[in-house]
Amino acid sequence: MPRHLVILVSAIVLVDTMFYAVVAPLLPALTDDLDLSKASAGLLSAAYPAGTLLGSLPAGLLASRRSPRTAVLLGLGLLAGSTLVFGFAQQIVLLDLARFVQGVGGACSWAGALAWLIAEAPEERRGELIGTALGWAIGGSLFGPVLGSLAEATSHELVFGSVVVFAGGLALWATTMECTHRSSPQGLDAVISALRRPDIRTAMWLVTLPALAFGVVGVLGPLRLDGFGFSGTAVGATFLVAAAVEACVSPVVGRLSDRRGRLAPIRVGLAAAAVLLLVVTLPGSGVLLAMVLVLTAAALGLFWAPAMALLSDLAEDAGLALGFGFALVNLAWAAGQVTGSGIGGVLAKATGDGVPFGLAAGGCLATLWVLTRGRRAAAAAAELPVPAG
Repeated sequence: MPRHLVILVSAIVLVDTMFYAVVAPLLPALTDDLDLSKASAGLLSAAYPAGTLLGSLPAGLLASRRSPRTAVLLGLGLLAGSTLVFGFAQQIVLLDLARFVQGVGGACSWAGALAWLIAEAPEERRGELIGTALGWAIGGSLFGPVLGSLAEATSHELVFGSVVVFAGGLALWATTMECTHRSSPQGLDAVISALRRPDIRTAMWLVTLPALAFGVVGVLGPLRLDGFGFSGTAVGATFLVAAAVEACVSPVVGRLSDRRGRLAPIRVGLAAAAVLLLVVTLPGSGVLLAMVLVLTAAALGLFWAPAMALLSDLAEDAGLALGFGFALVNLAWAAGQVTGSGIGGVLAKATGDGVPFGLAAGGCLATLWVLTRGRRAAAAAAELPVPAG
């Protein structure tokens, strides 16, 4: 397993998530400056995952038919151009459009980078390596709010313009790395066939659910902190700590899922996330709310590596090319983020914050119940005598 490839993939997902997460501390100021409602703020947050949602299958097709490196290079180019537009734009339509194109670029970068990584990885280390890459991606989420706070304090144009340096350097590095991928003639019909399998749909839901909850937290969390008087810097610091905790969790959970099974840490995350999402509207101070948000991020972080590794395992078992396997990961993540960010903001405006948080908690509890029931059914079946003949 080439060490340089692990570092390159980790750097790619770090930069991508860094500029994805940059919006959190900017939301309060953008809401005030552009007179945005909670629904409009939610739509701005949902624009990125909407781009990822629509770009997932084309990105998987590109990574499979051409090569993961081609998908990575296109993703980095889209990231650089759209982030520059976001830094200079002063209208909500342009900001939404820029974030949408960022999401398309992210779909290309993630499908290409992770397919490239897993193609070279030993199967028994798959969860660990995905967890390592996710740890760096979460590190990007950690630095994203810092960049957002820096942009708010200094210059949007200067901070967002730095993406050209990051993306350009990574693109040059990617062209020097060997890519042994063999193109696959598979089309979208192979994806449709794989989606008929209940186990693949279940694995996709286990990626979708934490993304949905993160979408709700990412929109309503900063706005609730702002209501307690938190500045953009303080909001950024809260999400900085949350991402740091999550970054430490992912590699450990990835290794654990290789040894103990993919579902064991997911069950723990479901139980913890359900409780925390139910109480997130109860704190009467910004400090307590910030602590709950950090713990919620840690609980949801227990999902990512094992759920993505599980989906990758099952997609490969179904005969899907690796590019399409990670297109399903992107598709599942984006569907959750769009729902959580967009509909969460709309519901909060219409009914209050407790409803979207409560629905996310209910999803965690229902999923935990289904997984537990399935585990008990499997254990009971294993104890049945084998029929004669």
